[in-house]
Amino acid sequence: MELFATYTEIGEPARNTLAPDLRTEELLRDDLKYYFMSPCEKYRARRQKPWKLGVQILKIIMITTQLVLFGLNNQLVVSYKEENLIAFKKLFLKGYSGLDEDDYSVSVYSQESVYDSLFYTIDQFAKLGDLTLGPVSYAEQEDGTLVPLAVCKEAYSRGSVQPSDEYYDIDSRTETVCLSLDPRHMATWKKDNATFFKLDFYRLVDIEISFQLKGINLQTVRSRELPDCYTFSGVITFDNKCHSGKVKIYLDIDAQSNTCKNWRISGTAQKNTHYLLVFDGFVILVCLVSAVLCTRSIVLAVRLLQRFSKFFLENYNRKVCEDDKREFLNGWYVLVIISDVLAIVGSILKMEIQAKSLTSYDVCSIFLGTSTLMVWVGVIRYLGYFQKYNVLILTMRASLPKVLRFSCCAGMIYLGYTFCGWIVLGPYHEKFEGLSRVAECLFSLVNGDDMFTTFAQFEEKTTLVWVFSRVYLYTFISVFIYMVLSLFIALITDSYETIKNYQKNGFPMTDLQKFLKEQKDFPCEEERTETQPFLSSLCCCGRVPKDDTVVILS
Repeated sequence: MELFATYTEIGEPARNTLAPDLRTEELLRDDLKYYFMSPCEKYRARRQKPWKLGVQILKIIMITTQLVLFGLNNQLVVSYKEENLIAFKKLFLKGYSGLDEDDYSVSVYSQESVYDSLFYTIDQFAKLGDLTLGPVSYAEQEDGTLVPLAVCKEAYSRGSVQPSDEYYDIDSRTETVCLSLDPRHMATWKKDNATFFKLDFYRLVDIEISFQLKGINLQTVRSRELPDCYTFSGVITFDNKCHSGKVKIYLDIDAQSNTCKNWRISGTAQKNTHYLLVFDGFVILVCLVSAVLCTRSIVLAVRLLQRFSKFFLENYNRKVCEDDKREFLNGWYVLVIISDVLAIVGSILKMEIQAKSLTSYDVCSIFLGTSTLMVWVGVIRYLGYFQKYNVLILTMRASLPKVLRFSCCAGMIYLGYTFCGWIVLGPYHEKFEGLSRVAECLFSLVNGDDMFTTFAQFEEKTTLVWVFSRVYLYTFISVFIYMVLSLFIALITDSYETIKNYQKNGFPMTDLQKFLKEQKDFPCEEERTETQPFLSSLCCCGRVPKDDTVVILS
C-alpha cells in the first residue's frame, strides 16, 4: 500500500510518465490468464485443441500396454531361471528336500556325509544327459571342447590340533588345490584322484565345485516369442569356515541369457516379433512428440516470466516474488519429460531384446517400470484442475516440507534402534542378522506387522539378552507407533484442515494473482516477509473466482 500511495501523491505529469502502457498490460494479462487456464478453458477461450492432453492420454495407454506385454515375457524369463535353480539343486545336492534350510541349501554333520555329498555331486554331473528333463547340456569352449568340471579345495597350509590338550598350531595362510574333470571321461575319476579327495577336516576351509551348462528357454514359443539361449555358471560350496562340526552346502547359479547362434523357427513367432517392433517404434515417436510439446511449454513459460518480470520492474519498480516465479516453472512438465526419456530408452532396449541383440531384461524393466510410474503420477496434474481432487495435491504440497523435516529427526532415532538391534540381537534372531534386515523388521513393526512373531522367536538362551530384547521392542513400538506415527499423521491432518479452510474462505493472493484480477495495491517487501512461509507456499495454488476464470496450479 505504501508503494501505491507513493504513486498517488506525485503530480499529474509524473503520473502520466509512470503509468504503464495499458495495451501492453492488457496483452500481458491476457497471455498470463491463458497460460494458467486448463485445457478445456483454453479450448473455450481460443478454440485451441488440447494436443498435450491428447498425447498424454495416448501415451498412457501405449506405455501401459507395452509394460504389460514386456512384463509377461519377463515373468517367463524369471520363472525359467528359478525353476532351473531348483532343478539343479535336486540333481546335484544329495538330500535336498526342495526347501533351503536357511541361507544355505543343505547341511551335513559327519565326514562320511561330506564324502557322500561330494561324490554324489560329481557322479550326478557325469550322468547329466541321462538325468535332466530340460534342454540342458554341457557348455563348450571356443575350441569345441567341453568346459571341465573344476573341484577346488582350500585349506590351511599347515596345522595341528589337539582339543583334549587345548593345543593348536595353525598357519593362517591358506592354499588352494584344484582338479579339472572332463565330462566326457569321468568313468574312473574317483580311482584316478583318490589322493586329492583325502581331506584333513581340521585344516579344510571349503570345497568349491564349479561348472558351466547351456540351456534354451523354449517356453517363450508358446507366447510367440523367439527363445533365448542361457549359460548357467554354477558353484557348489562346501563351507567349513566355522569348523563347528556343521558343513553348509550352497549352490549358486548365475544365469546369463544370450542370443542363440543357430536357430530356425516356423509359425507366427517371427511375425509377432515384427509387430512388436513396430509398436515399440510408435511408442518412441509418441514420447518424442510429448517431450517436444512439454519442452516448448517450458520455453514459453520462461519467456512469459521474463515479460512479466520486466513489466513489473519497469512499471512498479519491484521484483517478482519467488512464489510467483515458481508458478511459471511447472514441475509436471519436467516430470513428463523425464518419463518420456526413460520410456524412449526402455523402448529401445526392449526392441534390442526383441531382436535378440541384447538380453538386459532387468535394466529394461527398470526403465519401463519407472517411466510408467511417472506417467501415471503425471495424471494427477489434470485431476488438480477439479477442486475436489485438488485437495490431495495441495495437502501433499503443503505438508511435504514439514514431513521431510520431521522424518529427518525421526530417522536419527530409527537408525539408532537399527544399529543397536543389529549388534545386540543379531546373533540370537534371524530378523536382526543384518542391517538391512533389521531396518525391514523395524519398519514392519511400525506398521503393526509380525509383532507377536518377533517377540516369540526370541529364545531365552541368555537372560540378559532376553530382558534387553523386551525393553528394546517395547520402547521402539511405544515411541514410533504412539508418538512418531501419530505426530506424522497430525502434520498431514493439520495441512489438510488448513487447505479446507482456504478453499472455504479463500487463498491468500500474491502479486501475480492481484495483477490478473487488475488490482494494484501490491504490498511492500516488509509486509510480504511477515507472512508465514506456509501460507506463501500455498497462495499460488488456489483458484481465482469464476469471474476471471483463471486457474493457477503448479
